[in-house]
Amino acid sequence: MRSVGVEEELLLVDARTGEPLALSAAVMSAASREGNGSHRPEEGALESELKCEQVEFATRPVLRMGELADEIVRWRAEAARHAADAGGALAALATSPLPVRPSTMPGERYRWVTRQFGLTAQEQLTCGCHVHVSVASDDEGVAVLDRIRPWLPVLTALSANSPFWQGQDSAYGSYRSRVWNRLPSAGPTEVFGSAERYHQQVRDMIATGVLRDDGMIYFDARLSAGYPTVEIRVADVCLEPGTPVLLAALARALVETAARDWRAGRPPARVGVGLLRLAAWQAAKSGLDGPLLDPRSMSPAPPEAVLDVLVEHVRDALEDTGDLERVREGLARLLERGNGARVQRRLLRTTGDLGAVVAECARLTTASAG
Repeated sequence: MRSVGVEEELLLVDARTGEPLALSAAVMSAASREGNGSHRPEEGALESELKCEQVEFATRPVLRMGELADEIVRWRAEAARHAADAGGALAALATSPLPVRPSTMPGERYRWVTRQFGLTAQEQLTCGCHVHVSVASDDEGVAVLDRIRPWLPVLTALSANSPFWQGQDSAYGSYRSRVWNRLPSAGPTEVFGSAERYHQQVRDMIATGVLRDDGMIYFDARLSAGYPTVEIRVADVCLEPGTPVLLAALARALVETAARDWRAGRPPARVGVGLLRLAAWQAAKSGLDGPLLDPRSMSPAPPEAVLDVLVEHVRDALEDTGDLERVREGLARLLERGNGARVQRRLLRTTGDLGAVVAECARLTTASAG
């Protein structure tokens, strides 16, 4: 069974007003004193990110989704405790609902990013969820990347949790993904065909000078630079802690299905990058509240139908890991209650106050993974 781990970026906010707070340094200092601030892959870690108003954690790699649920709840609680000690709160929101002028963390790398990308970097207070799934080799990993391309927008749709931007409704479910895709190396990729071609493209991109290093290869899915994993990067950070577990189960099943297709000699779908960009845009716009593009035909379909197609595509892999019923039940709950974007909009209709939306989202962030 393939191991899976999750990285979540989380927003630091004022518990009373909901405004983002630049508390990352204080949170990391507290975490370091308790030994949670250095990266030990076998244990997980709390880390800083580009902006002072956010922190990130990485779970340890696990085999069972129940273990992953425990990891996510544990790390969210740890981060929330450190945030409270620093005078703030933690919210699993992919963008700030309230207006914000984010500040950049110190360090030469972050200064380089700000100089290079200007306003795009200055505005980049966005929080994603990255899923790592183990692969046996770079050859297998690139074969997986080539075959999961059409399915990734569906993961954006189910995770959508960023309807608001600078105090306004963006009219998107995942506006984070639109902001993130301003970066020059972000987005879908063509079919690589081999690990050699993948690595050559990465070298060629860095050689342009537009990017500083391979850490700035922001493909929708990539080979991890530090671990033997495929890293799927299309999702918003999810509001309730059970949703990233659902996301991870589907991501692992996509990787396993793709690897089996590769071993069986089945070629990847030759969907062009242009169509993939349209599918990603439609998923960001709709979330689960409007049409998505069916990954098989790239034609519009209701989200329920597209989710059924996804489950059917990865059914064998889900059955083999014992995750099929968990995924079915998780998707049914998500369609009934709504993803983070729908919850945030519902809260605003109820309260009429974006600060109250953030406060309730902070409470949901550290709920059980139920």
